[in-house]
Amino acid sequence: MKGVTFITDETHNKRFVQIDLEQLEKSQGEVEDLLDIIIAESRKDDEEISWDELKQQLKSEGKL
Repeated sequence: MKGVTFITDETHNKRFVQIDLEQLEKSQGEVEDLLDIIIAESRKDDEEISWDELKQQLKSEGKL
């Protein structure tokens, strides 16, 4: 992806991401995909609940 640079440590493990903001404006769709991946990765260890449990929770909160 243009405008995204991974910065690695001494052992070549990716540690940081540097994003060129000018490129960011030119490739909005790719940025949205990148953000989706970051969000998914940050939630990978979250507790999983079934669809039925989620529907019940949303109903009890008045959101469904």
